[in-house]
Amino acid sequence: MKRHDLSDSIITEIYGRQADRVYRLSCSLLKNAQDAEDAVQETFMRMIHRGPSFENEDHEKAWLLKTCQRVCFTMLKRRKTDQDPLEEHYDLGTWDDQEELEMFLALITLAPKYRAVIYLYYYEGYSGKEIAKIMGRPPSTIRNYLTEARRLLKKELGEDIDET
Repeated sequence: MKRHDLSDSIITEIYGRQADRVYRLSCSLLKNAQDAEDAVQETFMRMIHRGPSFENEDHEKAWLLKTCQRVCFTMLKRRKTDQDPLEEHYDLGTWDDQEELEMFLALITLAPKYRAVIYLYYYEGYSGKEIAKIMGRPPSTIRNYLTEARRLLKKELGEDIDET
């Protein structure tokens, strides 16, 4: 990608459009709100320093999510100890929907590659082919990740997961 200078107003617009989804992906991968905030900051810093030229909002979103995934995977590799108990990082008492809470708790038990695929497929609405492009994996690998993630979630939740 060629370097193009991004003005402060363009950076602010992109941040406003994309920060929440970058944060949600970071949370789902890192299972830690503080680390997720660091990952969001690093993702946007990479955008600012590299100054990519986006073709459209879909390209912008895909670039940020792919960069975020890389940042998170790098952070996970650097971790040397287990995470603190989940309750220390999330206020689990604030969930209004018990089903959503159960799904979230099941989702964060998955390996990062499965969490990323499930998040991109169900929460961001990407197709398997689009996820393959974002993650730099063959479409067949993404289909296998989705199948395995659904199986694991079904086992954890004891119910059917939508396989569309």
